[in-house]
Amino acid sequence: MEAAGKEEISVEDEAVDKNIFKDCNKIAFYRRQKQQLSRRSTYKASLDSATIGKDSTKFRIINETTKVPLLAEIYGIEGNIFRLKINEETPLKPRYEVPDVLTSKPSTVRLISCAGDADSLVLTDGKGDLKYHITANPFKIDLVSEEEVVMSINSLGQLYFEHLQIPLEQRATKENKEDTSADTSQEDQDDLGLWEEKFGKFVDSKVNGPASIGLDFSLHGFEHLYGIPQHADSHQLKNTSDGDAYRLYNLDVYGYKIHDKMGIYGSVPYLLAHKLGRTLGIFWLNASETLVEINTEPAVKYTVTQMGPVAAKQKVRCRTDVHWMSESGIIDVFLLMGPTPSDVFKQYSYLTGTQAMPPLFSLGYHQCRWNYENEQDVKAVDAGFDEHDIPYDVMWLDIEHTEGKRYFTWDKKRFPNPRGMQELLRSKNRKLVVISDPHIKIDPDYSVYVKAKEQGFFVKNHEGGDFEGVCWPGLSSYLDFTNPKVREWYSGLFTFSAYQGSTDILYIWNDMNEPSVFRGPELTMQKNAIHHGNWEHRELHNMYGFYQQMATAEGLIQRSKGKERPFVLTRSFFSGSQKYGAVWTGDNTAEWSYLKISIPMLLTLSITGISFCGGSALLVHPVTEPKASTVDVFLPGSNEVWYDSKTFAHWEGARTVKVQVALDTIPVFQRGGSIVPIKMTVGKSTGYMTDSPYGLRVALSTKDSAMGEFYLDDGHSFQYLHQKQFLHRKFSFLSGVLMNSCADKRGHYPSKCVVEQIFVLGLRKQPSSVTIRSSDGKDEPVAFTYCAQMATLQLENLSLNIGADWEVHVQ
Repeated sequence: MEAAGKEEISVEDEAVDKNIFKDCNKIAFYRRQKQQLSRRSTYKASLDSATIGKDSTKFRIINETTKVPLLAEIYGIEGNIFRLKINEETPLKPRYEVPDVLTSKPSTVRLISCAGDADSLVLTDGKGDLKYHITANPFKIDLVSEEEVVMSINSLGQLYFEHLQIPLEQRATKENKEDTSADTSQEDQDDLGLWEEKFGKFVDSKVNGPASIGLDFSLHGFEHLYGIPQHADSHQLKNTSDGDAYRLYNLDVYGYKIHDKMGIYGSVPYLLAHKLGRTLGIFWLNASETLVEINTEPAVKYTVTQMGPVAAKQKVRCRTDVHWMSESGIIDVFLLMGPTPSDVFKQYSYLTGTQAMPPLFSLGYHQCRWNYENEQDVKAVDAGFDEHDIPYDVMWLDIEHTEGKRYFTWDKKRFPNPRGMQELLRSKNRKLVVISDPHIKIDPDYSVYVKAKEQGFFVKNHEGGDFEGVCWPGLSSYLDFTNPKVREWYSGLFTFSAYQGSTDILYIWNDMNEPSVFRGPELTMQKNAIHHGNWEHRELHNMYGFYQQMATAEGLIQRSKGKERPFVLTRSFFSGSQKYGAVWTGDNTAEWSYLKISIPMLLTLSITGISFCGGSALLVHPVTEPKASTVDVFLPGSNEVWYDSKTFAHWEGARTVKVQVALDTIPVFQRGGSIVPIKMTVGKSTGYMTDSPYGLRVALSTKDSAMGEFYLDDGHSFQYLHQKQFLHRKFSFLSGVLMNSCADKRGHYPSKCVVEQIFVLGLRKQPSSVTIRSSDGKDEPVAFTYCAQMATLQLENLSLNIGADWEVHVQ
């Protein structure tokens, strides 16, 4: 990599021609798999030698052409999860298996054989109705529920496994050594990228040759699939054509193309399929570059099948085929069998963890742009919010706050008094977020660089020296966050003694951590760079940002001696990133089209574990077109009723309504059958509103009932977890009685907050009286206002403790 010297690095280094990114046809392992699969080589399972153990069932799979054996392992996992691992039986050296993503070793359920011979084997966990039918030749697995095939594995024969090979230079010294590419011309080898893959001016050398894997899954009766973020595309996954697969490869794509399947900043190799009566998930645990093809075959009313001498008519369900391909690693796939959407969400979170409990301030408004110039700029913006009565919680500082883009430092001229600036924010219950990227400026006078270099903490190039690439500071080296010692050291950089000028209101965002390498192949790190454990970058590329966020979050927790919740925003992410903080949808050009595509992008993140968005009670319809005066809003659910949150007008569901909008209005609807708590006053920040009173919006369903929940803790510490200091309350409205009751008796948290107002929507009959019954059984009449035209009931000037049991009787 050429030295950057002192040349200026600008945003133009990011805003580049999209031709520097690969499409599928430029990806060698995609071309190889498509070419080889067209020849239909098959695998056969040796089921007569299958071993059924306590934790797993093992058997060999033999490629009919190469005769090289694979080892398959099948696991039953608690909670209706099925795991399939396929690896080389005797690999030349260990193949990469993704660590650190699973929260713990999953608890296995012993599978037992309920039928089997040399041609087939049927396994069941003995609990549910699910059975695993394994066919020997050709190898196939059918997952059967209630005598119906739900999913088939390798039914299309797309199992693909490239075996590690002896390096070419070693092979040249061994005569008559078997070579799977011996009959391949040099021209074909170059085209298929077997040992070297060329892209532009870059050459990717592969020491042990090609090592890609692939497998197909057929989902019977399913045609609606979701997931595999991150793509700037529709929420429902689309059919792919040749050369147009969904790509999972974390890349810095500034101003990414909309409605495109190219890989951008993050990757979650997990998709969900949904149909009436069943939802399931496929979690492909692989951190190398991955491609996913999807093809839906529509239902056929009748097809003619030959049954002996008689032709019979048979109804054929729709089917969606999903083909996963990864550049390296092993096949390690979890099948989440639901059967409900809620079950699938629980199964995935059981494997990879739940969303980290955020500090309350992080749910407030964040003021972030590139770039605030100095302390005076920050003070002026902060004062402007107060002057215009706009609440906000967090001020953000980008790279210019540092001394020459050296992270963990402050520019002495622009930010001479960072502590004083933070104390100003603290006085208004506000916070500060600053940037910390993974690249470290090569500078012998920069202590972070010097200490990391001394300890060998940087990613290496394939020749053994420190990897060097260009990013914002110029020539930089990249911390190897896959190394636990590097993560431990990096976490220590956030202590107040190490990070001079920082305070406990300072939080972090990790940017450029795909990793972004200006002028590198596809603006990222060479795949043959070397990480801890001597693993090539290609094996774990999609996890690099995951590891930086992990280390950053741990650093903020350690900074507070384990007491305070961290807040870390990351641009690059992987499965399990939800355990460490939040993500965003990357760098766009702030046009209307990006605002619109952000909605399906966020929904997709939400259902794949990174749930910093979504809510079942409220439907928000953002205005995504310029100069709009009306929007058409679809209100779902034929048995639902929806209420306008401002006018309280109501509509039945399963219809589209036209709503007037202006610059200061966004249509928000509350679902009938829900109870939503709201704060009655607005402060300068969330910190100002800790003890302010609540109101309850009770939106009645078509059955005149409603339910809701309320959670409260101190908003910043881990006391909710360690000391059970929280409130979890349940609200219900049924037969004219609104009840506040305890939803979790383990939690206790003293709160001064009261319910000051109750507003009931959809009450079709005027009450004769309203009384409040407290926990001691005393009844007290209360004044009310009823509007017959809008069918609303309003109770004001109440003082009902949010954490106490009470009832409101409407008669």
